[in-house]
Amino acid sequence: MASYIGRRKFLATLLGGAAAWPLAARAQQAEGMRRIGVLMNTGADESESQARLAAFMQGLQELGWAVGRNMRVDYRWSAGDAARLRKDATELVALRPEVILAGVGATTQVLQQVGSTVPIVMAQGIDPVGNGFVESLARPGGNITGFIQFEYGLAGKWMELLKEVAPGVTRVGVLREPGPAAIGQWTMIQAVAQSFGAELKPIDLRDASEIDRAITAFAHSPNGGLIVAVSAASLIHRDLIITLAAQHRLPVVYAYRVFVTSGGLMTYGPDTASIGARPATSIASSRAKSRPTCRCRRRPSTSW
Repeated sequence: MASYIGRRKFLATLLGGAAAWPLAARAQQAEGMRRIGVLMNTGADESESQARLAAFMQGLQELGWAVGRNMRVDYRWSAGDAARLRKDATELVALRPEVILAGVGATTQVLQQVGSTVPIVMAQGIDPVGNGFVESLARPGGNITGFIQFEYGLAGKWMELLKEVAPGVTRVGVLREPGPAAIGQWTMIQAVAQSFGAELKPIDLRDASEIDRAITAFAHSPNGGLIVAVSAASLIHRDLIITLAAQHRLPVVYAYRVFVTSGGLMTYGPDTASIGARPATSIASSRAKSRPTCRCRRRPSTSW
């Protein structure tokens, strides 16, 4: 099950809306190609991220933008390495693109920390107000805009689904990447778990050996199940998590569809590989004469 947002609407905002931001940030490109930075916190060979970018590039082509003709794209892949992510963010900002597309994970936060004044578009943000990226959804302020990947309330559904397919589960390990988003998801899962009388165990996603040890230790006791929350780290360690769940015969609910296509049990969440399937709005509709506001930030509105 998934939720998704309109890809072409997103791209119209990215390229059309960039025209509304201060010209000083892109003066060097006024007469030349448009330059876009892309910062990803996964590896370049990660299939889910590649699927997102494929949809992204297809959307650009549909809107008349082509690499080498009127656009240049600079990619940085940090593969879950915090030090590398900061270095990549600094490099991208120094290239002075018109706009930077921030992927999942800590990308937006790091771009904010390195003092970027370049417009930033969150591809799939989580709780931008709570994370301090924007002042409010109605009036974001600053240089950050974009899309919300999902609302925390969705996390409670993972607990419900796990109990539905595995009623005997009384212990639930929640695989999460440490940070504000993990806390928000944990709070919602915990609220639902209490109604089922289920005991929760946090399992932080740091490195492969630690994940292996934690899941193996969790599986030693009976009646266990897992929830894999939204995070870049879960994608990086996807194959390991799926393998360990199968090895220990643990029922699992995943936040990303790619886990199921890779052999996992079930998923419920945003369809991140396809950034949109709804009819697109024209580029002209997003070319306002003022700084963009919340019109380009939408929660996923379609579920299946």
